[in-house]
Amino acid sequence: MDISPHKQRITTSIGLAVLPAMALIFQGWVLFAVLALFCVLTLWEFYSMFRPIQSMTAFKSLGAAFTFLLLGAFTTDNIHYPAAVLLIAFWASGFIFLIRYSKDITASYRHAAIFLAGLVYIPLNFHFFLTMHTLEIILVIGAAAISDTTAFYAGTLWGKKKIWPRVSPKKSWVGSLSGLAVCTIAVTAYGITCGSAAWWQWILLGMALNIAAQFGDFFESALKRTLDIKDSGVILPGHGGLLDRVDSLLLAIPTYGLISMVHPFFK
Repeated sequence: MDISPHKQRITTSIGLAVLPAMALIFQGWVLFAVLALFCVLTLWEFYSMFRPIQSMTAFKSLGAAFTFLLLGAFTTDNIHYPAAVLLIAFWASGFIFLIRYSKDITASYRHAAIFLAGLVYIPLNFHFFLTMHTLEIILVIGAAAISDTTAFYAGTLWGKKKIWPRVSPKKSWVGSLSGLAVCTIAVTAYGITCGSAAWWQWILLGMALNIAAQFGDFFESALKRTLDIKDSGVILPGHGGLLDRVDSLLLAIPTYGLISMVHPFFK
């Protein structure tokens, strides 16, 4: 029996909620393991978006190793460890480029740059989850999910005027503003119930998280269009790839992480 794309989307969303739920319940090494595995799979998908795939093989394997090293570095109290991992990653990719160039003077530094960009784009952004407690992780994931879901359905039902057609032809002003409104209301309600900041601070945070989520989505859309691909992968029925599912989250996470450094929202 064929399943409609809409039902596939809902089923996949429910399935995706299982692993994060387990990680939030058990925390500790379970959270680290789930986050590291998710980052590796998403990073592998990111590298595979760039053709030809064969030329990224060495960097894909290296990226998986450095994902664990980078996330592990952030579990320590030494602020120099993450910087050291990124420096080693830079020179490791530089060494691979150097070897390739010594054999072929037409070799490009492009793949080394993609390798480093992937480490910053995925594990470096996701590492903030390792410093957040459960209420904060739920807040950020929920804000991104509500933004995406509301924008999708509101845009599908009522959206006509497109907000940025050159970047993302399907996204509309109605969907964007609906996502902003619902996300802000949801974050404010959640914050007043569970947090410690003033109500107006939760409103501003909700708006910031939604705007970050939308720009994260736009970024990945533009990236896919430059690479002439529709989806980042095919692993998730109804959604495409893992990166397609978390693109908005990848900017929402550091947005909350950086804002909360200046002004904490939970005691």
